[in-house]
Amino acid sequence: MSYKMIVLDLDDTLLRDDHTISERTKKTLMDAQEFGVKVVLASGRPTYAMRDIAKELHLEKYGSYILSFNGAKIIDCQTDEELFSSTLSPETTHHLYEVSRREDIDVWIHTYVGDTIVTEANNQYTEIEAEITGLPIVEVDSFTAAIDEPVVKVLMVEAPERLIGIEKQLQAEFAGKLSVMRSKPFFLEFTEAGVTKGTSLNYLIQKLGIKREEVIAMGDSYNDQAMIEFAGLGVAMGNAPDDIKAIADHVTDTNMNDGVAKVVEEFVLTVHV
Repeated sequence: MSYKMIVLDLDDTLLRDDHTISERTKKTLMDAQEFGVKVVLASGRPTYAMRDIAKELHLEKYGSYILSFNGAKIIDCQTDEELFSSTLSPETTHHLYEVSRREDIDVWIHTYVGDTIVTEANNQYTEIEAEITGLPIVEVDSFTAAIDEPVVKVLMVEAPERLIGIEKQLQAEFAGKLSVMRSKPFFLEFTEAGVTKGTSLNYLIQKLGIKREEVIAMGDSYNDQAMIEFAGLGVAMGNAPDDIKAIADHVTDTNMNDGVAKVVEEFVLTVHV
């Protein structure tokens, strides 16, 4: 199979634990793009927090794309055009806030307004989000009063052992109404119903005339499941949970041991040698 697109999650997949790309991985991706293969970054991160990585890989030169906010936005790196956008209404966001305050849930919540993270109460998990994305945290007196325009996604954040049960509970509660999934063990993310990395990837390849069998998608977490299952070659990282590995077509090495580079070398570059 001659693959035409490589779709990559960022944190714990393309990026090492220090949020950098290894030289080996960078070289393989640049080589792939030279052969005409599209490299697409697909992350739960906001668009702002993906642009430096897109520039490092020269996605604008090769006409590639960013899928940000778990697929709720698609950006053409060459033109900076927004090809797709999905949002949650203020009313939905306010409802999620009320859910987060319920006695049976009781977790922190934040969202994005412009290039800031908005929360009522700063906490260790929102601090992690700020560190990952480079976005400042704005603490507000009233979350609902601060959100008067649509937002792209909402996160409930708490210790992983708590979020596992809450994820299942809220997936059932919001079935058919919202997409609910964990991106990291301590991040539970909410986007518009039916919006996942997988659905946005499908939208993108249809615009480009690429078949799903010609796509490789690599990820490590639950918000990557839809695109791993959708792609012709769905790849789980060696550091992924066992249940993500179980749904993948191929399991590669870890993010710290050039797992992405090894897939590109084996399945893409060998075809062009």
